[in-house]
Amino acid sequence: MSHEGAGDGAGTPTREAGLKPNAIGFLDALVIGLNSTSPAYSLAAVLGPIVALVGIYAPGVILASFVPMLMIAAAFYYLNKVDQDCGTTFSWVTRAMGPWAGWLGGWAIAMTGVLVIGSLADVAVNFGLLAFGLDDWAANAWIRQGLTVAVILAMTAICVIGTELSAHLQDILILAQVFFLLTFAVVALYRIYAGTSSLEEIEPSIGWLNPFGAGGAALTGGLLLGVFMYWGWESAVNLTEEVENSATAPGKAGIWSTVILLVTYLSVCIAVVGYAGTVFLAENAAEEEAIFAVLAHEVMGGWDWVVLLAVCTSALASTQTTIIPASRTALSMARRHALPPHLAHIHPRFRTPDVSTWWVAGIAIGWYLIVNQISENALLDSLTALSLLIAFYYALTGLACAVYYRRHLLESPHNLLLIGIGPVIGAGLLIWLLVESIGDMSDPANSASGVSWFGLGPPLVIGLAIAVVGVLVMLFWRVRDGRFWQERRGVVDPALVHTRKR
Repeated sequence: MSHEGAGDGAGTPTREAGLKPNAIGFLDALVIGLNSTSPAYSLAAVLGPIVALVGIYAPGVILASFVPMLMIAAAFYYLNKVDQDCGTTFSWVTRAMGPWAGWLGGWAIAMTGVLVIGSLADVAVNFGLLAFGLDDWAANAWIRQGLTVAVILAMTAICVIGTELSAHLQDILILAQVFFLLTFAVVALYRIYAGTSSLEEIEPSIGWLNPFGAGGAALTGGLLLGVFMYWGWESAVNLTEEVENSATAPGKAGIWSTVILLVTYLSVCIAVVGYAGTVFLAENAAEEEAIFAVLAHEVMGGWDWVVLLAVCTSALASTQTTIIPASRTALSMARRHALPPHLAHIHPRFRTPDVSTWWVAGIAIGWYLIVNQISENALLDSLTALSLLIAFYYALTGLACAVYYRRHLLESPHNLLLIGIGPVIGAGLLIWLLVESIGDMSDPANSASGVSWFGLGPPLVIGLAIAVVGVLVMLFWRVRDGRFWQERRGVVDPALVHTRKR
């Protein structure tokens, strides 16, 4: 079933692009969704700061953060069921809420890739060098940055060569990553109950799963960090045009990705908090991902390279998969005349969006190198700005789901709860977190660099700058080529809603 049946206005595109259909299956999409979140890296970077805020209730905050993610994953599932477009949020929001909102949603997705790809590749290089004992190389900025650029170029080439090759590499990386993480967690838990922890161990308790144990302000800050641990799972849906059973498999892969991430995050979080105790984790929270490097030696001794490789493979996998949403969104926008047409070019042999993929990589490399010249903390500030973009386009997707299905929400309790109320609640929670983030980022003292840019924190300035540039580009292209803005808002085709596809 083609998604063209979901079109509503005069601007609905015809499908001339040649992405390779049925290139990968459900399990491949699931693996890509998991790797896009970079589980080991996300845990390493966020666990310390969450514990610093909420103490032993960190597992509860991670559990609570899962709720809006599951609701937005449901929105992705139901929207993909009626519109299998690799632009995901861009396409869906355009159909439900109009071209202006849709364009801004697409811009947010593309810019998240630009902001994070360089940082992920840098972490992969850094931890890879540490795992092989090349500490001097890791400490040399020129060597590390040069290798980082090489990693981005290599991962981009793999994305261009083919979705199947990308998926096979992801299968290997997720197996290595999960194995390393579970080994670390099992050893840590064993040493807790054996009483051989070298730190201030605490025996795990079911009470740790209470997200409200730490109180209001701490819970808000913890949720802000916890929600974005899950970001990235929707990469599976960006591959919808290349996945078998495209109407249902990508959406299911997205939902299952969030569930598997929840189990993984809770297991490792409980093991780490139990082994190290809250004091050690809080004191080392500022070290961010380096905290795993310290804990790896404490827990594994001479086998600490196992955990270092887990973070390395996690960041390496996510470097590749993060290119997918940005490049596919640019492709979708270009073929609907929302961006320059050359970005819609499909490689005749590999049948992948080669031009948009290389453009995303090139801009990401430029951003990484420029920001690194300012300071390493400036790179961290640019990552913090991600939260604004992520909350924005996830919230848009949740609202678009209810709006697009609005004529079908009262047909059954299932539709009302899972297609209407759930996604809207998820969007509301994310909007609340977005507002909280803006308030927090406005204070320069809360940034990684601690400096003031125009009286505000650098992350907020970066986020606002991206928004302003996006609006200017949108207005320019509206004047240059107005065809995309002829599209009209609509509702989902009833025939698609009532089609039961497995």
